[in-house]
Order: sequence, then C-alpha cells, then structure tokens
Amino acid sequence: MRGAKILLESLKKEGVDTIFGYPGGVLLPLFDEIYNEKQIKFFLVRHEQGAAHMADGYARSTGKVGVCLATSGPGATNLVTGIATAYMDSIPIVALTGQVATSHIGNDAFQEADITGITRPIVKHNYLVREAKEIPQIVKNAFYIASTGRPGPVLIDLPKNVLAGNIDEFIYPDSPDLRGYKPKYEPNKLQIKKAVELIEKAKKPVVYAGGGVIASSASEELVKFVEKIEAPVTTTLLGIGAVPYNHPLYLGMLGMHGTKYANYTIQDSDLIIAIGARFDDRVTGDVKTFAPHADIIHIDIDPTSISKIIKVDIPIVGDAKNVLKELLQEVKQIRHPEWIEKVMQWKKQYPLTFSCAKEGLKPQMIIEKISELAGEDAIIATEVGQNQMWTAQFYKFSKPRKFLSSGGLGTMGYGFPAAIGAQVANPDKLVIDIAGDGSIQMNIQELATAVKYNLPVKVAILNNGWLGMVRQWQELFFGKRYSHVDISGSVDFVKLAEAYGAKGFRVTKEDEVEKVLKEAFNIKKPVLIDFHICEEANVWPMVPAGGSLHKMLEGSELA
Repeated sequence: MRGAKILLESLKKEGVDTIFGYPGGVLLPLFDEIYNEKQIKFFLVRHEQGAAHMADGYARSTGKVGVCLATSGPGATNLVTGIATAYMDSIPIVALTGQVATSHIGNDAFQEADITGITRPIVKHNYLVREAKEIPQIVKNAFYIASTGRPGPVLIDLPKNVLAGNIDEFIYPDSPDLRGYKPKYEPNKLQIKKAVELIEKAKKPVVYAGGGVIASSASEELVKFVEKIEAPVTTTLLGIGAVPYNHPLYLGMLGMHGTKYANYTIQDSDLIIAIGARFDDRVTGDVKTFAPHADIIHIDIDPTSISKIIKVDIPIVGDAKNVLKELLQEVKQIRHPEWIEKVMQWKKQYPLTFSCAKEGLKPQMIIEKISELAGEDAIIATEVGQNQMWTAQFYKFSKPRKFLSSGGLGTMGYGFPAAIGAQVANPDKLVIDIAGDGSIQMNIQELATAVKYNLPVKVAILNNGWLGMVRQWQELFFGKRYSHVDISGSVDFVKLAEAYGAKGFRVTKEDEVEKVLKEAFNIKKPVLIDFHICEEANVWPMVPAGGSLHKMLEGSELA
C-alpha cells in the first residue's frame, strides 16, 4: 500500500471526514489517492491560509480536530498564520504539509522549506515523516496530542518519496506512543479542599471564565457552580457563550473593551476564581493594579499557564469540567446578597450604550439586529478589530461554540474562512461572519470556495472606510494623525460578490437593515452585505494598553 493511501486510511481511523487544502507538485501521489476517495470530502480553497482558518472554524464549532493540507515550500508557509492563530487560542488542528524528497532535504531544492523548524514555536508538536511505515503511528500520536490536555495544532510534514513509498500491510495502532506526555485531568484533592475553604470564606467572589471552559464542555457545570456560590461571572473573549447572556449573574466580557461593571467587579473583589483562562494582557491591563484586594484560585489544564502572568494563591491543575464537578460536590451553598446588590447596581448604572455623531448606520444596532433575527443556534464568526469587539459586546450568545474569533493572535482575515469551515461542519446552521471592510479583504478570495461548494455563509461588512481599530487608537493616542488607515472607496463589495457568483447587498439606511437581513438569511447561497456605518464610531468603554481596569475611557459617544 502506498504511503498516500496509508495516510488517508489513517485519517479515516481518526474519524476525519473533511480536509481543507490546496494541491502541489510533491503532493501528487496523495491527490491521486484523493481522486477516488469517498469517505473524506476535500474542499479546495483559494489560498492556504484560508485552509488553516477553515480547519480552525471546523474545530471551534464542533470540538473535533480540524484538518488542513498544503504543498511544500510556499504552500506550507502560507499555513503559518492559521497555525499560529490556532496555537494561541488552543484549537485542535492537524496540518499536513508536503515536503521535497528526503534525499533533497537541506539542499535548497525547488519549493523546499524547513516547515518543522519554522513552526516549532507555534505547534504543540510536529513531525517529519522519514518512511511510509511511520505514518500510522504518527497520525495516531498527532491527533491525540492535538485533542488532549490543552488542545492545539500539530503538523505532519510528508516528503514526496514517503507518500509514494510502499509497505506490505497497513495496521493502525490502538494507542499513541508518547513518552512523557501525560495530561493531568483530575485535580489534586488537597488543592480542592484549600479552594473550597477560600470560596466559603470570601465575601466578594467573582468567577473569571475563559476558552478552557468551552474546550472542556464545562458550560453546564460552570453555571451550576456560580449559582451555588452566588458569584457574578465574567468571561474572556474566547469564553463568550460559556454562560448565557441573560443569566442574572453574567457580567459580559471583561478587560480592555469589557463592560464597565465587569471590570469594577474584578477590581473590587476579594476572590477571583479563574477557570480555563490565562490572564492575558488585554484582560489584566496593568498587572500591578489588577484586582488589588483579591486572592486568586487558578484552574487550568496547562500547568505552565498558572502564575505565568499573575501570581496565584491556589493553583489547581486539571480539566475544567472535572475540577468544577469536584468543587460542586465539596462546596456548600453560599449567598452574598450585599455583594450581588452592589454588582447589579453597577450593571444598572453603566450599561453598554451606543450613538454616533456623524451620518451612517450604528454598527452596534446592526449587530443587535443580526442577533435578534439569527436566533440562538446561529454560528457567528468575526474578523479582528472594531467589528470583533462590537460583536463581543452586543451579540446575545446563549450557547458555547457559537462564537468564533481570533483572540490571542488577533488575525485579520480569520473570520470568513473560519465561517466557511463552520458551515461545512454544520450544514443546517445559519453561519455569519461579522467583518470590517479592511479585514474582509485579507481572505475575500474564499468567496470562490463558498460559491463552488454552495456554502450559504453570510458576511456582514461594517464598512466605515477605515482600518477602524487602528484609526481609533490614532484618534485617542496620536492626536488624530491618521496615518495610512483610510481605505474608503477601495472596493465595490456588491459588484465583487456578484463577480464571484455570490449575492450582494448594500445598506445605507436604518429602515433597510432588518429587511435585507431577513432576505439574506433566506437565500441558500453565499451572501455579502455592505453596511455603511458611521465613519468615526468607536468601541467603548476602553482601557488604554497597560492601564488599570478601573480607569476606562468612555468617549463622547457614551456622554
């Protein structure tokens, strides 16, 4: 059996039904096998970066491992941004790359790149396959590594001669063969006991939940926990959806563009229970002034994340779901009426609001209308920038795995291909990418992919003619010296959509918003809607980079 066939059979053993990718010379033996493949569906992208983001969106929306494929050299290097995006956000993908023949490695052969060396800092692990007989065990190991512990990307580099090589018998291993890799899922009982004592003593506790809660499917346990100890709960960007938006204890997102009341709650608390979050700088602001009165319990499956940025009092290493189950068993029911009253007063006093002094649609209103019409089962992807933060603030998420966004790396161009990946994985769901007019152009060529496979992804472009978040920073911190952020009139998005074979709409008036959204949601093909929003709408509130969480800029829009 050829190495290429061995690879496909190994992927099928891991339950792979979808690959996103692009062909190339060294991959010809593999594509020759794909030609007759029935169980695995291959989606031809228009740029390899799109393939990586599609695999990522597939993974985030399902919890399964996403798979992407690219040829050697530039094909492999085009995956790097998508791999780094998945690594920063702990998303399980397996990236398959072609490589020149083993005899040519190191000789600067045509389309050769040391992709294992290039990606070493942005993967959990990577492999250079030397012989066809190694493929089954490497695939078994790769999927195990990607999906266990703190999830993340794994890369397998496949030389041309390995794919063309033969072995007599295909035997897929029953288990991974990995010395020294043993993720810890069960928490230490003594640490649980210490945490319970601290929780029961606290007067002003708050739960700070991150993407780890969603990765471990622990949303139900999280809600039961905050209700049992009566603690307000706030989430990171990647934790959005872990708690329903309308839960009385939910405070929305915290941090740089978090709600004012979430930040005030963190700063005034005497106990922070961090679950599956890593105290990112966008969350903490100035670490010297972060939560000055609080003890900290930090629950994370990755021991290297604990006390890495903020020194914690009680570390608990383990899977979020398992730890929460233990805490629910051990902690007694608690009530904090005075604390909850104070937090709810902040919530009432400092709601998220929006307005715009200039002409144009209010972007926050558009997002609220999308949320109202799309329903709680819709999957929402975003690009990066103002569109991303407005979505995090104003979209009403009720369930996990419905919000797909590049958090740690902040990758412009992520949202649209991620939405395509999610649509492939969830063919019966409404999938929407909320984009900016700058970021959508990073991977807009994937409209061709969506049209080719009749994937009815909807794209809502919040078009303000600027690289909006950079413009906001230049306005606030650089005296309105708008350096190379004006992209107004750069493209007619309606004509561009039509050129690709998609449907395009342009919306300039408020009374058109609902009508066009309803029509777009009913069209069974890719749709792009160009919303002309207020040019100088900003994201408020805002904690300046390195500032303190309790010192938030509000801006004239919140006056």
